[in-house]
This record gives sequence, C-alpha cells and structure tokens, in this order.
Amino acid sequence: MREFFRRKRRIVLVLVLLIGGGMSIMAYNEKDKYFEIAKNLDIFAAFYRELNTYYVDELPPEKVMRKGIDAMLEETDPYTDFIAEENLDELKFMATGKYGGVGVSVNTDSERTVITDVYEGGPMDKAGVKPGDIILSLDGKDIKGLDQEDISRLLKGAPGSSLDMVTKHPITGDQNNKKIIREEINVKAVSFSGMTSQDIGYIRMTQFTENSGERVQSAFTELKKQYPGMKGLILDLRGNPGGLLDEAVIVANIFVDKNKTIVSTKGKVKSWDREYKTESPAVDAHMPLVVLTNRSSASASEIVAGAIQDLDRGVIIGQRSFGKGLVQTTRPLPYNAKLKVTTAKYYTPSGRCIQAIDYSHRNSDGEVELTADSLRKSFNTVAGRKVRDGGGIEPDNAVDPTLLSQVAITLLRKQYIFDFATQYYYSHPKIAAASTFALSEEDFADFIKYLDGRNYNYKTRSEEALETFQATARKEKYYDAVAKEFEALQVKMKHDKKQDLLKNKTEIKRLLEEEIASRYYMQRGRIEKSLSSDNEVTTAIAVLHSPERYQQLLK
Repeated sequence: MREFFRRKRRIVLVLVLLIGGGMSIMAYNEKDKYFEIAKNLDIFAAFYRELNTYYVDELPPEKVMRKGIDAMLEETDPYTDFIAEENLDELKFMATGKYGGVGVSVNTDSERTVITDVYEGGPMDKAGVKPGDIILSLDGKDIKGLDQEDISRLLKGAPGSSLDMVTKHPITGDQNNKKIIREEINVKAVSFSGMTSQDIGYIRMTQFTENSGERVQSAFTELKKQYPGMKGLILDLRGNPGGLLDEAVIVANIFVDKNKTIVSTKGKVKSWDREYKTESPAVDAHMPLVVLTNRSSASASEIVAGAIQDLDRGVIIGQRSFGKGLVQTTRPLPYNAKLKVTTAKYYTPSGRCIQAIDYSHRNSDGEVELTADSLRKSFNTVAGRKVRDGGGIEPDNAVDPTLLSQVAITLLRKQYIFDFATQYYYSHPKIAAASTFALSEEDFADFIKYLDGRNYNYKTRSEEALETFQATARKEKYYDAVAKEFEALQVKMKHDKKQDLLKNKTEIKRLLEEEIASRYYMQRGRIEKSLSSDNEVTTAIAVLHSPERYQQLLK
C-alpha cells in the first residue's frame, strides 16, 4: 500500500512538473510575442521618423501610412479593414441599410450617364424622374467624363440638403431642371413578398441590416393572413451578402421554436465566445419551408440556411453558398477611424464551420485556396443526415445556375435591352400586371429591327475556345499540320448574329419583359415577372407540392 502511495506521489509530481513547465512555456511564448510586437513597433516608428527626416523628397504622411496599413491588412482576410472617418457612412450603410441620398442607380460610360433604377417613394421618384433619363449636370457641374464613383459621390449627401440636377428626356431630348431634396434612404431588406403559385408563398431578402428580421416576419405574417390556404414558403437568399448576425438569428426564429441554438461563435478572446439561441416561440414551426441559395449567398444568409438545414426545419435548394464563416467586430481608433476586424468564426448547430478559405495558411506566392474536399469533415443534422464543413452550405437539392448566352450578355452590356424598354415605355401608356405581361411576336420583331445597324459584336464561347486552341497549337508548333482543318472548322462555327437572336429568343424575350415590367411596377415588377421562368423557384414549388419528395430530402 505504501509503495502504491509512493508511486502515486511520483505520478502527481511528474504531472505538476509537466503542467508547470507547460505553463512556463506558454508564459514565455506570450511574453516573447509581446516583446516582439513592442520591438517592431519601436523599429517601425524610428524607421518612419528617419525616412521622413532625411528622404530627399517630401513624403505625404497619410499616403505613406495608409500603404503601411494596407500592407499589414494583406496578411489578414478581405473582411478585416481600416475605415477612415470620411468612409464611416459606408460602415453605417452595411449595418443599417440607410444612407443620405436621392434614391437612384445610374450607369455611366464615356458618352452619357443614365438613370437605371428609381427607388420607390424616394426623392427622385417624388420629383418624377424616370429610368432612362440622362443626367447632364449636378449642382452646375457637367458630369461628362466622370466615373461612376464620382457621380455617386455627387448624388449622395446629408438628408435635407438640396441637389440641382439637369436631365435630358431619352425620347424627346427636352432638358429639365430639378431641385431634389436628399432624404435618408432605407434600402428594403425584403424586396418582394407574394405568391408564386396559388398556395406557395415567396419572400426575397436582400440583406441582413437593422430590423430586417422584423420585416421578414411581418411579410410572412401578412402572407399567412392574406392567403390562409398557403401550404409552403420559399425564402430566397440568393445574392444576399449577409450582414448582422443577430438579425440572422431573428429570421431563423420565425421558423424555429424557442431555445434552439442557431449559431455559435468562437475566437481568440474566449470571453467573447457565445452561443445564440432563439428567444421567442416560432411564428410557424411546421409549414414546409424551402431556402434558396447560390454562390453569392454569404455570412448571415449562411447562418440561416445552415440552421434550417442542421435542424431539419426545411430544404435548401439551388447552389452551394459562398462559404464565409467569419465574424467581424468594429474597434475604435484615434481620430474617429475604425478597425473592422475578424474576431471569430461561426458554427452552425451541428458544430460545423462553413468557412471555405483558410486565410491563415497561404501558398509560397501568398495566395489562398478553397478548402479541398478531402479535408472537409462530416457532421450530422438532428435527424442524422450528413452535412460537411469547410465549403459553404451545400443544397439538399442542387439546381444548376442559369447561364446567359453571349448574345444576351452583349445586349445587356451595350444597354440595348434597357434602351428598347425605355422606348417601349413611352409608346405604351400601360401594360398588363407584371406577372402576366408578355411581349408579342410583333414586339420582338420590333426589337430585331431596333438592333439593325447597331454594333453588338461578340465572340461565342466556342469561338473563344477555338482561338485558345489556335494560340496553343502555334506555340507548340502543331498549327501548320492542322491549319486547313482549323480554318474549315472556323468557317463552320462562325456565328450569325441574327440567327443567334432567334436561337436565344426565349431568353432575350424574358430579359426584355423583366426590364419593361420594372418601368411600370419598379423593382417589385421586375422580380414578380422573373419568378415564372426562374428554375430554382420552379423546382422549389415542385418540391413543396410533393410532400413525399419534401420528406425524402429531409431523410
């Protein structure tokens, strides 16, 4: 027995020494790290002082220091950033969705600046400004030659301030002088809510800003009230870049009952680690739910989609999401500047982090890569379904994204679809409801005529691939041997622009109808018109109309 206690004491002593030694090493490492930080700060300050004193030319302090800050930020992720006092409005907009301005979007090139969208109920809308109007000057300044950023800066300003604007009518050429009073523009978190079919509701959410969860809840409650026979809901988070984490929890709480974990955060400062749970009873914890995602659904969108998937509360349809599992916090800096810094990673209820890129590990050239599929770990949903970390939210039912043809991309880029819609608007006083509006064959023929004599040259993807082959073959000295065959293939593949218009008629007609619908019914009309030809929405409706298929996806 004595021998046993002697042995036990020896083991305890070894453990104490090991633990104590480990703590000493940790303490030493921490001390060493802070010494290195202090040392390098001293070197940096001395280096700048000497450089500024003795360098032959003047060095602008703000510019030099900003380059130093930018160089440090290159070692972090794209979301960690320095925000100068003059740029705080951008930070405010990201959090609140509010900015001081006139409520328009513009497109500018070397020839003209055109108003492309007018925010419903905003100052420009109240002043009677229409999409298609051409801006000539702002506050007496000719804007020809200014880039988009400069024009945007002139349009924005403090609520209550005035803007003198001269525009030209796109059809008559008449000039109009307008005095616009800027207001606080609150970009809607819910850009559309309605019914996609007789019994399936639809809500499109564009961002997670202050009170956005409340707005989604109001939209859902109103749909249930107006359509008591509603049998399912589509929550569209495609293209939603995210925003406030708290708002994501509120949105999830609409469909998930009280006291359920939605997301947890873990970072370097352990006292900041937190678990976020639903705080209220769900508005509806049972109605079949589909969440739509794509490659541009990020951050807070992925928190909602991940929680809905992990808790088996609904089905995810579309494409894999972006994969941003990083949490940012703002820290105050002198002179009203801010540091927006990544402080944690977030984890879905199953315990997975869906961050797709590990910015702490870079290649020798400094580049970062997506997490390899072989390194992604598996986790289980509440019902036992397998889900994986490290690469965004994978849909339960994948749908290939809709890709536009080269001719359609060119017509959009050249603004020909936009300009034709402007002409159509001024020659047709009214149209049918957005959901039922359709161009006639005669209308499409008019569009073909409208394009006569207009330059919209482009290369098809096949032609681009052929040119790449030609360049490679020349480089590798094979081209001479296949030159005749190549030239024959080139002739066969040469596209006919008019035939391409007819071949892609359905796609081009859809784009025209959406643009025209937006002229009469604004952004809501564009979305409403697009739903009938939306592959992901059509798939979601089919799943919600089939209880067997819906349940199968949840198993």
